[in-house]
Amino acid sequence: MSPHYIQIFLRVVGYVSLLAFAAAIMPEKWMVEIGAELGMEPFPDHPLTFYLARNLSLLYGFVGVVLLLVASDLVRYRPLVRWIAGGTIVFGVFQGIVDSMASMPGWWTYGESCSTLSGGLLLWWLDTRAGQAGRRDPENDAGQVEAPSKE
Repeated sequence: MSPHYIQIFLRVVGYVSLLAFAAAIMPEKWMVEIGAELGMEPFPDHPLTFYLARNLSLLYGFVGVVLLLVASDLVRYRPLVRWIAGGTIVFGVFQGIVDSMASMPGWWTYGESCSTLSGGLLLWWLDTRAGQAGRRDPENDAGQVEAPSKE
């Protein structure tokens, strides 16, 4: 399988993650209204709550930037793909735990943690299926790419 699928996956997730930057600058009134529309407890009108929500959005947006950077030069950053996949899998598990501890609704907990876990597993699978294709040849200091396998 071609590493091109890894690149597509990273770009899709990266671009979607960039949308989180909008939430970082979203008016506080909108945050409160969106929480109410989702049927959650009233959004606490406290500076710490808005600080945490905005910073989490910035972090997700930054993750999107990193994924797009990795996708932009997959040959160079390919060794990171396995780490990103593994970290995403672990993150998905801990998301489920934290969401449960926070008493988030079941649909939120399962939706968020399962989608994160699934994304990590899919990236792991894509990286495994692509094998060595598209990786730098460790024997070659010039950074030439190994020829893709014919599958």
